[in-house]
Amino acid sequence: MSYSVGQVAAFAGVTVRTLHHYDEIGLLVPGGRSHAGHRRYEDADLDRLQQILFYRELGFPLDEVAALLDDPAADPREHLRRQHELLTARIEKLQKMAAAVEHAMEARTMGIDLTPEERFEVFGDKDPEQYAEEAEARWGGTEQYAESQRRAARYTKDDWKRLQAEADAWGERYAALVAAGEPPAGEAAMDLAEEHRRHISRWFYECPYEMHRCLGEMYVSDERFKAFYDSMRPGLAEHLREAILANADRRG
Repeated sequence: MSYSVGQVAAFAGVTVRTLHHYDEIGLLVPGGRSHAGHRRYEDADLDRLQQILFYRELGFPLDEVAALLDDPAADPREHLRRQHELLTARIEKLQKMAAAVEHAMEARTMGIDLTPEERFEVFGDKDPEQYAEEAEARWGGTEQYAESQRRAARYTKDDWKRLQAEADAWGERYAALVAAGEPPAGEAAMDLAEEHRRHISRWFYECPYEMHRCLGEMYVSDERFKAFYDSMRPGLAEHLREAILANADRRG
């Protein structure tokens, strides 16, 4: 079976122009042509395209990608193992960065009284006040924002480490739940949604169910929040939003 350039572009999420360029430079030459001379891509071509896109996502320039894929001594399984290792390391780094950004955007880190060394220990290489101005502009007139600032100003380094550990543990459990195929309206997902709401209430500001509904919608509509939750597990943001709504409904 073979596929047209338009079909392959749709499969892979790239442009037709990109595929034409890959053909022109010899990086991905389609295995066949139609009677009219149009490019036709076979399964082996799709496998090579997947390898190309993996390496491109990891930042490899096209000439290095070509050298890696055209090495006669290379084992295809070694490519996959190498890519898996590189992607896993990148995912771990992005998750840590996203966690710090998410905390900042929820005004969780406003007023933190920590030394630079302590901030690095707790939050890594992300500035916890990076989104401080945006958070103030967005929520500055609310009681929730004021309460979050009051609480944050009192927290010690150990408080922030406990908060971070609690959030990380919750994220791991929720990602496992999504991976297991648990439905958002199931008891397990709703219980974790309730835990999420209580975490906010305990550490930052009182979060009633209607407010939690609004946060759930924001986790999907705001691309940065969505990216944060989806970095834990693809589709997690939407799953959490639905679990938050279902939990609010069952709590009345």
